[in-house]
Amino acid sequence: MIISVVALKGGVGKTTTSIHLAAYFQEKAPTLLIDADKNRSALHWSREDTLPFMVASQAGATGLVKQYTHIIVDTQARPEPDELKDLAQGSDLLILPTTPNHLDIDVTIKAVELLSTMTDNYRVLLTQVDSRTKTGREARKALEEAKLPLFKREIPRLVAFERAAEKGVIVKDYPDPRSTFGWLCYQAVGKEMFALMT
Repeated sequence: MIISVVALKGGVGKTTTSIHLAAYFQEKAPTLLIDADKNRSALHWSREDTLPFMVASQAGATGLVKQYTHIIVDTQARPEPDELKDLAQGSDLLILPTTPNHLDIDVTIKAVELLSTMTDNYRVLLTQVDSRTKTGREARKALEEAKLPLFKREIPRLVAFERAAEKGVIVKDYPDPRSTFGWLCYQAVGKEMFALMT
């Protein structure tokens, strides 16, 4: 299975989503995370070599792909339309993370407008949702009204995700009281993905 995590705007949790989906899929079968972003955020996250899956650059992944059942691609931020078309054609599923921020929602709606002319194999993931405010509920409502395909589970805003990145681990391996909750949310998204693809 090839899953590409795509965003037309930075700061929406693209790398965090890629890392945690790769960790989830690794529990099912050998998984490779390809860091295709110029920022190399996933490679930086993996610098301590403590992640439970392999991370490779786009160039370095060429000889590795056949060894893995699942491939997660942390794509370049703001891909050009031609790149987006290639991703749509080469992926089993595209994940579009977005925060509840109005600007991020608008950009996501524009991304879906572009994608809908190419494929229907995409789904929007709400990320960085603060449960103490109503913005998450409002964002979900706006996405549903726009008839965008949306994951049932959303990803909370947790400091533990940032700290896990600093330590080079996935969130469940970072000692924080809410880490388990963050991991459970990504597990739920992974289960939904498997249900979509089977």
